[in-house]
Amino acid sequence: MLTLKNLKVDINNDLNLDNILIKYFHIKPDDLVNYEINKRSIDARVGHNLSFIYEVIINLKDEEKFLKSNKNKNITRYINNPYQFPQSGSTPLNKRPIIIGLGPAGLFCAYFLAKHGYKPIVYERGKEISQRIKDVEKFWNESILNENSNVQFGEGGAGTFSDGKLNTQIKDKENRIKEILKIFVRCGAPEEIMYEKNPHIGTDNLRKVVVNLRNKIIDYGGEIHFNTLLKDIYIEGNKIKSIKINEEIIDTELLILATGHSAKDTFEMLLSNGIDIKNKPFAIGIRIVHPQSLINENQYKCINNKLPQASYKLTYNTNNRGIYSFCMCPGGYVVNASSEKGRVVTNGMSNYLRDSGFANSAIIVTINECDYGTKPLDGLRYMENIEKRAYELTQGAIAIQTFKDYENNVISDNLKNTNEFVKGKTINIDINKIFPEYINNSLKEGINYFNTKIKDFNKGIILAPETRTSSPVWIKRTDNLESNILGIYPCGEGSGYAGGITSSAIDGMKVAEEIVKKYKKVEKC
Repeated sequence: MLTLKNLKVDINNDLNLDNILIKYFHIKPDDLVNYEINKRSIDARVGHNLSFIYEVIINLKDEEKFLKSNKNKNITRYINNPYQFPQSGSTPLNKRPIIIGLGPAGLFCAYFLAKHGYKPIVYERGKEISQRIKDVEKFWNESILNENSNVQFGEGGAGTFSDGKLNTQIKDKENRIKEILKIFVRCGAPEEIMYEKNPHIGTDNLRKVVVNLRNKIIDYGGEIHFNTLLKDIYIEGNKIKSIKINEEIIDTELLILATGHSAKDTFEMLLSNGIDIKNKPFAIGIRIVHPQSLINENQYKCINNKLPQASYKLTYNTNNRGIYSFCMCPGGYVVNASSEKGRVVTNGMSNYLRDSGFANSAIIVTINECDYGTKPLDGLRYMENIEKRAYELTQGAIAIQTFKDYENNVISDNLKNTNEFVKGKTINIDINKIFPEYINNSLKEGINYFNTKIKDFNKGIILAPETRTSSPVWIKRTDNLESNILGIYPCGEGSGYAGGITSSAIDGMKVAEEIVKKYKKVEKC
């Protein structure tokens, strides 16, 4: 097999790759055995024809003959480097591994442990997805919040109510990413996630995918319990001995903590039991909304229905602070993502088709120990104070204001039909009152700078606050991924080791690998 890189195809031309490859290689149709798209991106640079850029794995009838005469540097022999799961270790394991949390890290840790015979038990504080959807919609429509079943907590984790972006910047020599994407596709995700540069599933598809993934875990011998909260852990001789789930004490040798970044009560409990927890820098800010057509025209310099909805990534630095876009949702919605009473939190969400007509993105400012202090949960308290202040000003609704009015400290009075781009109630207030002055100043400077990159960016509507961009804590772990307490494995975004669906899934995968490398399969259930 061969790899063809940098295949440029004008989007206005025939997009039938069979024909394109036959012409490119100067071969007969019968000489093309098969092919597979490995990567696809869009070249929208000024001065270039708007094009797709492909990397294709291709199988020709007589490849050796072709390679002998090939002088094209973009065509090379295909080197396959498949992911390899480790062999089982030799340490006896008498109790089934327990996983706390069924977000991406917990799901994929459970999947790999179950598939290889370790029969994990998963405890999720929230509800299964169909009931969780009802709770979330009740909150958006009636402002009735279930603190254990909401946008943050429940089957699939916070990622279920998101755009379902799967891109990640992590290095991947082991080919874990491709393995994760294959599993997503087997569970019902669209096949193009295997090759798109910026793949996404969409919240509507994710709701189906996580159910299929859950069923695979159960089919492989795993066990999943909903509405079950980790209340305490018990340690003996610097090793995990048992845990308290709801009111039941359960003995265990292995505890995987895949709690997600919003499990504040769990962080407090772990700290009180001697788990080594540190502050971790994070970022907070607002969501900004524009017509999707404005973003498309700025990014593509044209209107073309063959192109996906455009996204953007923007960065700026001022006064030793970074200001940047985060979790950009083309054709999506801003959602009320609160998980505690007396708090307000926003996030972004898109369906697979990204067809709301509006683009939104977080614009956030970096926050560090100089802002919040050095004690282990000081960052968490800082975040909580922002969310509380927002609630006091809005009584639980999302704060909304035009950016121009935000600049001038004026309450907006002309915002209508917000249900076209918001899930949850909104209220017109001056968002300056939610944040400290240095955050407001940084946001204003950054957004005006972004206006030089995207025309009319500063004409957007802003909503606040965006606080749950990442975990404010870091649970320390060793090279074999254990915490300072033996048998406890911190995992995923909540523990400070990931930043999105794919990186969280991979971290869960890595924890499963470490457990398998050390322990034998469970002989008895």
